Parts: sequence; structure tokens; C-alpha cells
Amino acid sequence: MSVKPSGKRVFSGIQPTGIPHLGNYLGAIQNWVDIQQNNECIYCLVDMHALTVWQDPIALKKQVLEQTAILLAAGIDPQKHILFNQSSVSAHARLAWIFNCVTRIGWMNRMTQFKDKAGKNREANSVGLYVYPNLMAADILAYKATCVPVGEDQRQHLELTNDIALKFNYDYERDFFPQVEGLIPKISARVMNLRDGSKKMSKSDPSKQGRIELLDENDEIINKIKRAKSDSEPLPSEKEGLVHRLEALNLVSIYSVLAKQTIKQVLQDFGGKGFSVFKSALSDLLIQEIAPIRQKTKELLADENYLHNILKQGSAKASAIAEPIVSEAEYIVGFLK
Repeated sequence: MSVKPSGKRVFSGIQPTGIPHLGNYLGAIQNWVDIQQNNECIYCLVDMHALTVWQDPIALKKQVLEQTAILLAAGIDPQKHILFNQSSVSAHARLAWIFNCVTRIGWMNRMTQFKDKAGKNREANSVGLYVYPNLMAADILAYKATCVPVGEDQRQHLELTNDIALKFNYDYERDFFPQVEGLIPKISARVMNLRDGSKKMSKSDPSKQGRIELLDENDEIINKIKRAKSDSEPLPSEKEGLVHRLEALNLVSIYSVLAKQTIKQVLQDFGGKGFSVFKSALSDLLIQEIAPIRQKTKELLADENYLHNILKQGSAKASAIAEPIVSEAEYIVGFLK
């Protein structure tokens, strides 16, 4: 899976909560690795965003290190690019407060992800969950990044970021913050729950049977795929035959991306065959992809000092970019410097 490099400053963040799963890998992490080649990449473990729902402090610290190790194992290069944890760079929080004062309440009320995450009991959720899109905008614009890898479900956040940038520039009569474009991979998989093809694969699902985690052992991968929901019909020879067969489509889509084949090519190979043959082949592909990442992650986690140093170096490099930008924004709005 590859993304055509844009040659621009790229920012992206990932929450360090739970072990990344196959959907995170195919939808985000693999894209991060691919776009490093000809871009200036700033990658962030967004531990401040994680606090929008309560986190066990000890677990959060552990998960930041685990996530760092997984990203390095997957191919993120911290020497050529920047990898750091969000809370270590104060510019994010400072700019987010300015953006809280720029953003209109009506804009926030239109954000569909808050409605989805908050559910029916909106009043019981944190203010952080409501305004976190402003922090997300600050994450990006603190570096004047002009490109952000996004999925379809994040387009609204990107639009808000651009609205905030435009309003700041208008309010203070400066052409200060740039407009940001989304980098959407041309080839990707919308990875769904292995037990329910109508739901996305998720870290928050109570059952681990619905997801393949990047630290799963080989036998766990085999068992999860073997138990993945399918149906009694053989695989079709044409894509049209997957209509209304959500679980079958999900498994075929995963195979397609891992094998770097079109769905048409996959069905040419497996059309007419039962799921036992196909699931065995899919398990082999998954193990081939995940086992090296799992092994490298374990090696990295054995040296926590190394991981701390990677994050410390990344924070220093991130601060060197963000501090002058955010300090100027603070001066523009009238703060004494």
C-alpha cells in the first residue's frame, strides 16, 4: 500500500490507548511509513487527547511506550522524522486555548464524532471530549503543517481546522496559518469487526475476538481468523457476489490489501472455494505481516531507556518548530512576550 508523496510538512497523531489493531495498521500506521520517503513528517502520540475519557495513569504511561515501540517496529524512522508524545510540547495546549476562543459553539455542535462518542448521555461526558477538535487543530497548526493523512471519518475535523485557521487570520488581519489538505490513501481497507461486519474494528470493543492486534501471537491470529464470522456459501468469482455479505467482504478486503491485489484478483484465486481454505491463506498473510512487527516491538520494549530517549529527542525537535510559531500566535493575539 503506497501513497504518492506530496513533499510537504505532514502531521499526524495516534492515541496511545490499547494495542493498535489491524485497522489502525492498514488505515494509518502503514500510510505513515509510506509517506516518509519524500515528506517532512511529524508523528505524535496524542496522550492529551487520551484524557478526554478517564485513563489509568500507570497504564497510560505504559501504553505510550508500547505505542512508540510498535511505531518504530512498523518502520517509523525517528532519525529522519519526528516522533514524540503530545504532552511534552506545551505549544499544543497553549494554541488549543487560543483556538477555543476562536471557534464558535455552533461549529462544535455540528461535530458528528462528539455525538457518536458521547451517545445519549451527553451531559455526563467531559468538556475535553467536546472541544478536542480544537486541540486537534492546534496539533496541526502549531507546526503550520499543510498535509494530514486522514480517513473519510476525519474529513469534518480537517474542515474545522481550516475554518479555525481562516477565522484566526481574518480576526487578526494576518495571513498566518495555512490551509491544510487531507492526504487520503488511494488504496486502503476499511477494516471491520471480525465478528460483526457492520462495525469498524475497534480497540474499545469488549471482546478481543473482533480484532487482530499487532502484538497477537501466531496462534491467536489463526484462531481469531478461524472464528471470524463468515457464511455457508463459497466465495464468489465476481465482486458483485459480495453484496450483502459484509463479513465475507471484510475478509476479502483485508486479504486484498495485504496481498497488494485487487478484490477481483483475490476472487479469481479463491472464487468457488470454501472459507476454510481462504481463512488459512489469510492467516498466513497476516502472520507474515504482523510477526516481524511483534518481535521487533518486544525487543524494543526490553530497553525502555531507549524509547524514552527517542521521545525526548522527538520532543526537542518538535518544540524547535512549534515554539516560534505558537509564540508568534500569542504575540498576535496580544499576549506580552
